Amino acid sequence: MERGSAFVKVPKERIGALIGPEGHVKTSLEKRLSVELQINSQTGDVEITLTPTAQDPTVLFRAKEVVTAIGRGFSPEHAFRLLLDDETVLEVIDLRETAGKSQSEMKRLKGRIIGKEGKTRRIIEELTEANISVYGHTVSVIGTIDQAEVAKEAIQMLIRGSLHGTVYRFLHRKRRDLKKKKMELWETRTEDWRLEA
Repeated sequence: MERGSAFVKVPKERIGALIGPEGHVKTSLEKRLSVELQINSQTGDVEITLTPTAQDPTVLFRAKEVVTAIGRGFSPEHAFRLLLDDETVLEVIDLRETAGKSQSEMKRLKGRIIGKEGKTRRIIEELTEANISVYGHTVSVIGTIDQAEVAKEAIQMLIRGSLHGTVYRFLHRKRRDLKKKKMELWETRTEDWRLEA
């Protein structure tokens, strides 16, 4: 199989998190996905290459997502959530699309999303079960497709200027919908299992 490769640019101050204590994060990612990481700590450039033992070329995409997530401020533990299954995704919202080059506008938007003492971000995480990182000029979300979609919509509402109360009500409503969907899925699986037995 041809050895594919991918490139990611990581902020220099996040290189330490990507490598991890004694290189544990880098080594763990390389082992789990059969890839090699070449990290340039001067430039923040990361080259991800498939090892000769790699069975599935799509692991390159997964590795790139994990490296991007760590670069966007997630802890390695949260970034590794992307390796759990194909349903878990990374969504990155670039605040420059709204704030432009205005640093004060960027700060204001980040403040709205984080909330006082991190309250808003915590509520979004609790009600969607997604992980959120506000870092640099981006807000990133890791969760299942449904969780990430709801969290992203809540963040977009805050960016557009919706009141926090409106966003919280939206999140509570969506949480009920997600729980209902989960329950229906569980009941369907139980029914299928009964039929097979």
